[in-house]
Amino acid sequence: MLAQQADFIKEIKQLNAQIKLLTARIYGRRSEQMVDPNQTSLQLDEGSVFSTPEQTGQQSEETEVVKHPAKKRKRTRNETISKDLPVEEVVIDHKDKQCEHGHELTAVGTHFVREELCMVPAKFFVKRYFERTYKCTDCEKTDCEKTDCEKIDGVSHFYHGNTPKGLLAHSLVSPSLLAEILLQKYSMGTPLYRQIQQLKRGGLLVTETTIANWVIKAAKLLEPLYDLMKDHLLSQRFLQGDETPYQVLQEPGRTASQRSYIWVARSISQNNQPVVMYAYANTRSGKFAQSMYSGFTGVLQRDGYAGYNLLGALVTRVGCWAHVRRKFFADADKDKSHFQETEGLRLINEMFMLEREWKNSSASERYLMRQSKLKLVIDQFWTWCDQTESLPKCLLGKALTYAQGQRAALNRVLDYGEINLSNNASERNMKSLIIGRKNWLFSTSTDDAIWMTILETAKANGLDPRRYIQTLLENIPQLPEFAKAEELEAYLPWNLGQSELQSASA
Repeated sequence: MLAQQADFIKEIKQLNAQIKLLTARIYGRRSEQMVDPNQTSLQLDEGSVFSTPEQTGQQSEETEVVKHPAKKRKRTRNETISKDLPVEEVVIDHKDKQCEHGHELTAVGTHFVREELCMVPAKFFVKRYFERTYKCTDCEKTDCEKTDCEKIDGVSHFYHGNTPKGLLAHSLVSPSLLAEILLQKYSMGTPLYRQIQQLKRGGLLVTETTIANWVIKAAKLLEPLYDLMKDHLLSQRFLQGDETPYQVLQEPGRTASQRSYIWVARSISQNNQPVVMYAYANTRSGKFAQSMYSGFTGVLQRDGYAGYNLLGALVTRVGCWAHVRRKFFADADKDKSHFQETEGLRLINEMFMLEREWKNSSASERYLMRQSKLKLVIDQFWTWCDQTESLPKCLLGKALTYAQGQRAALNRVLDYGEINLSNNASERNMKSLIIGRKNWLFSTSTDDAIWMTILETAKANGLDPRRYIQTLLENIPQLPEFAKAEELEAYLPWNLGQSELQSASA
């Protein structure tokens, strides 16, 4: 009876912990910032009677120096406005050219009053292409005495200009228009049905189906470049990966309620030719991971999902300490009124603080610093984990189980200075998709991965994504139908500078 009662008590504790967790997820804060709720959260002004501590008779009168974090410097006017913006000067003249005595006034200069940032709303215009036609009148002649008879055939020859191919056959869409549509959808998260209203106000009456067809057909044109980016990515030694659920309607052979996934693989932050690749899959199975990373023989940083274990011995898998921290933070924050930081969470936070010290160092320098400083903290963390006991189904127990299961992979961050302590970079790329997904609700095409890859890769290389997409849409259709890899490589983002994009989009 006592044993059964003890089991009931354990189950009640676990259920109470689950209730607190679910309540916190619904109504609590989402940030993992280390703010102790036990501390005062009021923002008090300096000199306030509440911000000045009371001096008691038992306290020393020695002045205690308290260090406050430095306030972030506000940007100046010159830092807010880009130097590349055109400037239009407006000179306000005096309405009268005579003084109050009737004498003529003489201009002596101008003085600055103020400046303001203006915007010209986007506008549509129709561009009609004509080819000027020429003919050779001499070739029509048949008089051999006046002309060279060998070059004269008496037939009229016409010559005309060669108009570049349109983006899509029998379509009104231009590269500039589609580039803006793609930017609004995949970067700003604006669904196509909302963009239709904006296009209508500009004088363009199109349906959502028409725009969707533009997006899908143009993606097919750029698919060879997408494949080339993938090949370049898999040739790199260090990668980061993640995956997230995705819903696609009207997919052949699948119902609308079936869950699909978008996988992402990206270069590390220190790579000078970064690629951010998205791939669509109708499964989260490890078999797709094998297909996606086929040919890759380097180091992959990912979360603890077991599907990556099927990649085999040719791929070295490194864990993500941010995922471990997230689980220990959930345990510490389960009671919103009393934040309880465990020793394990404190040690993980110390790891990230150390990483900030050598964030901008080279890979070799980071490796040496990790071996001399970070390894000591990681060893302390594992010692604490080995000595800590907890119920397996409570939050702390789940955090310990997850960490211990990833122990070997997590320790591998000590072996590579190129890899970050966390996989947050790929999660940020995935967040761009998730923000759009919340607005789109669903997708009717599996080609979203192509556009997300092109857009995020342009961002990672410091390019203007709209200009880059427009440059691709202007030039890729002009290539042969089966373009060679050498021809496509010229349009990889690291082979195109800002100057080329500006001239191409002018």
